[in-house]
Amino acid sequence: MNKTFSRVLWVIAGILLVIAGIICLRNPDVALGSLSLMLGITMLFSGIVDIVIFAGAHNYVAGSGWFLLDGIVTVLLSLFVLCNDLFTAIALPFIFGMWLLFSGIAKFVNSFDLQRLGVRGWGWFTALGVLLAVAGFVSFLSPMASIFAMAVIVGMLLIIQGIAFIVRGCFSSRLWL
Repeated sequence: MNKTFSRVLWVIAGILLVIAGIICLRNPDVALGSLSLMLGITMLFSGIVDIVIFAGAHNYVAGSGWFLLDGIVTVLLSLFVLCNDLFTAIALPFIFGMWLLFSGIAKFVNSFDLQRLGVRGWGWFTALGVLLAVAGFVSFLSPMASIFAMAVIVGMLLIIQGIAFIVRGCFSSRLWL
C-alpha cells in the first residue's frame, strides 16, 4: 500500500466523521432518530480504514499495531450497534463512550511511538488522544442525560474524532519507516 492511498483513506474517514458530527449539531432532533445507524456506519468505515491501512503497511508504518487494534475494536462495536437496534438505543451512550475511551487511549499511546521516532507534531496525537479518552469517560458519568444533549455531544465528538483522522492523514507520511 502506498503512502498516498493511506493518507487519502484517513482523510476520507475524517471528513465523513466531521460531516456526521455537523449533521448531528445542525439537526439534533432528526439525528436522534437515526443516531445509532449513523454512528454504526461511521464507526464501521472508520474501523475498516484502520484495518486496511494496517494490512497494507504494517511493515512500514510505526505503531501500526495500534491501528489494527483500534480498527478491530471499532468494527466489533459498530457491528453491535448496527445489529441490535433496541438495545443500542438504550446502551448508545455506553457504546459510544467505550469507543471514544479506547480510541483516545490508542491515539495517546501511539503518540509516544511517534515522539520516540522524532516525528514532529506528535503532540497533536497526544492532545487528541487525551481529549477523546476524557470525552469517553465523561459519557459514562451521565449516560441518561437529555436526549437532545446526547445528539449535540455526539456531534461534537464525531467532529473531534474526524479531526484526529484528518490529522493522522496529514502526518502519515512521517510515520512511514
